[in-house]
Formats: sequence, structure tokens, C-alpha cells
Amino acid sequence: MTETISYTPEEVAHILKITRYTVYEMIKRGDLAAYRIGRKMRIEAPDLENYIHKSKGCSPAAENQLAKTPRPYAPSQGRLILCGQDILLDILARQMEEGMPAASCLRNYIGSIDGLLALYHGTANAVTTHLWDSDTDSYNLPYIRRLLPGHHTVVINLAYRMEGFYVAKGNPKQILTWGDLTAPSLRFVNREPGSGARVLLDEQLRLLDIHHSAIEGYTHEELSHLAVASCVGRKEADVGLGIEKAALQVSGIDFIPLKREQYDLVIRQEDMGTAMMKNLLAILRSQSFHDEISGLGGYDLARTGEIIAEL
Repeated sequence: MTETISYTPEEVAHILKITRYTVYEMIKRGDLAAYRIGRKMRIEAPDLENYIHKSKGCSPAAENQLAKTPRPYAPSQGRLILCGQDILLDILARQMEEGMPAASCLRNYIGSIDGLLALYHGTANAVTTHLWDSDTDSYNLPYIRRLLPGHHTVVINLAYRMEGFYVAKGNPKQILTWGDLTAPSLRFVNREPGSGARVLLDEQLRLLDIHHSAIEGYTHEELSHLAVASCVGRKEADVGLGIEKAALQVSGIDFIPLKREQYDLVIRQEDMGTAMMKNLLAILRSQSFHDEISGLGGYDLARTGEIIAEL
């Protein structure tokens, strides 16, 4: 079997004549597909070529041809693209590869909406989402129906997490509610559009009839919960929004709980019978997976591995 060439982020940076930090940002945004081997990040040559091709632009004829091609990442081919940013997905990917050494589970570190769109376009086959809908006071299902029309999916619970504010130790500015974000001189740090935290914030502001321009720092964006928490810890912002787990990893901050969120995995129904998806589901329901995640703190695993809905 021909071995696919892969590069480190440093090698990609050299090829593109950019910094390696820019490469990592491209990976976080989902612009460049990458995967982990242990603690090392790798980018396959075809994915790098695809990124360069997209950057140059496609002719209409080429776009028509691409539209006719089958889904490039099918779990039946022994390769699974798993979208999402939570550390529990890294653990899931590792345990999957340990159980199926011939298979590869590639990670794409993108937000909830971008993940669902990747599933719709066939460039991923297992994506995570934590999107709150204010009209129904429910998570994920309304968005899955809207963003995946004509596609039958299975929704599996990964965990429940607490979303809330990161504030300085002792909460000196007494930030407790969504409305407090409009306080004068209060500096907020936001998540990028399409992330679950950004959607939660925007939905809450809509309910309170608060325009985002009233929040200083609304346009200050970071690409992960940990980056937001770190920004508050470095006193570059007074408050940010994210999950409790990140607050446990950053010194000098407190966590103000606001919303218990449902963190789910979405898969196409047609893929559920494949060996890789059966392995994935078995791991989610295994004691070893539960024990490893429980040791991290910040997760409620009461329904992990349970099928929430079939749409």
C-alpha cells in the first residue's frame, strides 16, 4: 500500500513561508485538515494541496466536478474525520485507534456550526455540537434539522457541561448575569462565530434585547475555551464565556456557572453500521472511557453514549 506523505506544522510553515503559529490557527479554524499522532500534529500532503488549491480559487467547471465527487471521508474506508474542540474527543480518537490499529481517526478543531456544515458537505462524518436554541430552550436538534436538510442523522450524547463566565479571582467586578456584560469599562473576550459559546451569548442578548455593540470587547475573539480563560487570567479581559473544564486549567480565575449544556455527537445514519462507528459507540459506552473522562473533572457522563435522537 502506498504511504501518504504527511508534514508537521513546522514543515507546512516552511512550505507556505508563514509562521508555525499561523499554521496552528489555520488548523483551529478548520481551514487546514490535521490529525494527531500522540501529542504530534500532522497534515497530509493531499490536504495541504487542497488548501493551496482553494486559496487560489476554482473555476466554475472545477467546482461542478467537485460537486459530483462522492464523499471523500467515509468511515468504511478506515478513515474517520472527527470535528470538535473538546479534549474528550482526543481521548476518544486515541481509544478508537488503539482498538482498530489499521484505522485512522483524524481531528478537525472547528466549532459547532462549521462542524455541522462539514457533515452536510461530506468533508466529515462525526461532528460535535452544543448549540442552544432560545425559541425551544433546547440544544442541538433544531440546528441539526436546519443545517442538514435531506440527511438522516443519529445524535449521540457525549456529555453535559456547565457553561459560564470566567472572571478574575474573587469576582471583583461582581459579574453574575448576562446583563452585567454591558457595565461601563467592562472588557469582554468572545468566541468566534459558529462556536456554541458564541451562539449561546447571541441568543441570550437577543432575549434581553441587548445589541452586541453595547458590550466592550464583543469583537475580541479567541478560538477555544482555554484561550478565552487564559485571556482573563492574564488580565487582558475582565470576563469571558466558556466551559467549566477550562477554568480548572487556568490559575487566577473563578467560574460563574450559567447554563448546563448538552454536548452531542452527530453521525449520518448510513454510517452507523460501519466497523468504525460501532467501535466509536462501544468506546463511548465503555467503563474505561468513562473512568478517563471522569478523572478530568467538569463533565456529567450520565447519558454518554445514549442515542438522543434519530432525525
